[in-house]
Amino acid sequence: MSCTITVLPAGHRFEVDDSETVLAAAIRQGVGLPYGCQDGACGSCKCRWVSGDFELGVHQAKALSEEERRAGMVLTCRMHAREDVVIECAELPAADMFPPRKMPCRVQELELVAPDVARVRLQLPANDTFRYHAGQYLQFILRDGSRRSYSMANAPTGQLSVDLHIRHMPGGKFTDQVFSTLKVRDILRMEGPFGSFYLRDGGDKPLVLLASGTGLAPIKAILEQLRAQASTRSVHLYWGGRKRADLYLLEWARAQAAELSWLSFVPVLSEPDDDWQGRTGFVHQAVMSDLPDLSGFEVYACGSPLMVDAARADFTERCALPADAFHADAFTSEADKVATQA
Repeated sequence: MSCTITVLPAGHRFEVDDSETVLAAAIRQGVGLPYGCQDGACGSCKCRWVSGDFELGVHQAKALSEEERRAGMVLTCRMHAREDVVIECAELPAADMFPPRKMPCRVQELELVAPDVARVRLQLPANDTFRYHAGQYLQFILRDGSRRSYSMANAPTGQLSVDLHIRHMPGGKFTDQVFSTLKVRDILRMEGPFGSFYLRDGGDKPLVLLASGTGLAPIKAILEQLRAQASTRSVHLYWGGRKRADLYLLEWARAQAAELSWLSFVPVLSEPDDDWQGRTGFVHQAVMSDLPDLSGFEVYACGSPLMVDAARADFTERCALPADAFHADAFTSEADKVATQA
């Protein structure tokens, strides 16, 4: 049985089967609903329910609180329609939606850039084109059918490869493989692109690019895109970690700032090494200290949910950032996936 989903205020409609979520049906049909993890853990797909019966699957309270549920908010990645449903959210332009595609890929390079971070370069099929926006992610399809998501760390400039920054999570089904048995020339299966985290057309508004840990990956891709477009927008890059080793491409970031007149770079450590001479504390608070008025900015933030949530709240409440000028991708963990599947 299929149901019809109507999205307000645009009035767009699409069909959803009873075996799939509202978000999965939207992605399949190229409808531009906002989303992130697809696991009920990040809250990026949150929208307002208007009418129609539905069932909401298991999700993280940090993604959708009980108070929000009572107020009529839902997560489309966990929403199964039982009849025709009407929801309300801001859609993304249809032209921005590249349909996800499955394809094989080969490990072309494998490099440890930190003790717990690997840079993996994937060679894509030579007779195929993988189109994506800088900031989006792909999913590896594992042998048991489970999936693991990683952001592309390079801009889509026509090359036949993509880079990923993968942090080792001990006990992780895929990252244990990356840091033990994965080798160059191995074949993996992937699908993408996914996600609504990518650079919007903001005119000449200055940008804050905010990252923690391997959240640098999609931020790096966005920065490379700006450079390829010969952009002159003022860009402030802030990258945070606990220790110096967490800033695994520190010299690369410093070199970009030294070369590009429109880019400034501020690294921040929350648990600094003894010889650290740079900024300390929480990375989003460094932004607030330097840029107390964000009313004319756009912010792109990626990393831990704790950092993303704190930045969203503080930037909008204390620095006058318009809510629709904050774009984010909160990385979810293996524990989040287990909790949402329980």
